[in-house]
Amino acid sequence: MALTRIEVEADPEDLALITEAAGRRGVSAAAIVREGIHLAAMANRVWDASLEWPTFEGSGQSVSDDEVTAVVAEGAADQ
Repeated sequence: MALTRIEVEADPEDLALITEAAGRRGVSAAAIVREGIHLAAMANRVWDASLEWPTFEGSGQSVSDDEVTAVVAEGAADQ
């Protein structure tokens, strides 16, 4: 992946946190900044197509933990 150099101004406190995190993780401060840029870009991305979410048949009533466990166990037994 080709990288493009940019210039970013940051608060000294943020730079200290980045440097500390980089040291703990054993990576460069630049790697932490690149990761942060990627996360910010993805968090603000606008998708062209709408997402298709699955729908489920049901009564609309909440189910208990025991009911969920029973259904999962039944499904696992069928495997």
